Amino acid sequence: MSLGGAVLVGVLTAAQARINGQLGVRLEDGLVAGAVSFGSGLLILIVLSLALPVGRRGFSALVSGVRSGGIPWWMLAGGAAGALTVATQGIAVGIIGVSLFTVGVVAGQTVCGLALDRAGYGPAGIVAVTLPRVAGGALALVAVGIAVVGDGLSGIPLWLLLLTLATGVGVAWQQATNGRLKQRVGTPLTATLVNFIGGTLILAAAAAVHVAVVGTPAAAPTEPWLYFGGAIGVAYIVLSAALVAHTGVLLLGLGVVAGQLIASFVLDVLWPAPAGPGLVQAVAMVVVALLSVVVATVPWRRLRR
Repeated sequence: MSLGGAVLVGVLTAAQARINGQLGVRLEDGLVAGAVSFGSGLLILIVLSLALPVGRRGFSALVSGVRSGGIPWWMLAGGAAGALTVATQGIAVGIIGVSLFTVGVVAGQTVCGLALDRAGYGPAGIVAVTLPRVAGGALALVAVGIAVVGDGLSGIPLWLLLLTLATGVGVAWQQATNGRLKQRVGTPLTATLVNFIGGTLILAAAAAVHVAVVGTPAAAPTEPWLYFGGAIGVAYIVLSAALVAHTGVLLLGLGVVAGQLIASFVLDVLWPAPAGPGLVQAVAMVVVALLSVVVATVPWRRLRR
């Protein structure tokens, strides 16, 4: 059940990436697109936190924890990683496609997830770095390597690929941090609210500076679906914060990877981007990434017995 939830998080992440990427293309400004996405999600969370008893209790626990010092400042910083994710979606996905964005995130997420589990940073504590987990992580990196074979990436600047890698590192850290904050406040809803407050402030400031330097974005598109990115972000961050205590950081990340790659492949086939890997490479990436999840999650010792 937990692994299925992680796969769903990945599907939602891929859908949000495509929506925010297209909004960035239409506005001709990825930072403004990110601020719009996070701002709409924040409005949803404020309404839910006021309307639901669990939201009010969680916010009260948050205030008490911050005042007493039981909730340190770094537990409130997950929104910075969320801001980086949404900004990168708005800047990159419309150019390189969802699949290539996803495999860049996979690389950073896998390596960081292994390190965080070994250090005991996540809410599940120290999670042993077993051979199947290492092998699953290595296969996920192989899936990333498949993406860069051939001429599919010609013309794509290196900094854009490095930005997706940094986003993956941030996602793994954000999932672990949100899980720990959820333990302190008692609900993933409040942990998600904290993320969206921080992310909205960061993106709004960055977008304001960018507009002041390069000028106003293009006219806002009228299609309603281009503004669903914030609502989708609320859903997958709440799910991630609730699941990570049961899965560990790496397993959650690998399940998310599987969902992301499957959904990314479908989206890129139906709606190709200007750059990115070809169809054969995309199929190979999905197969290898799914194999990485199987290798990391199957109870091999129990099967041998």
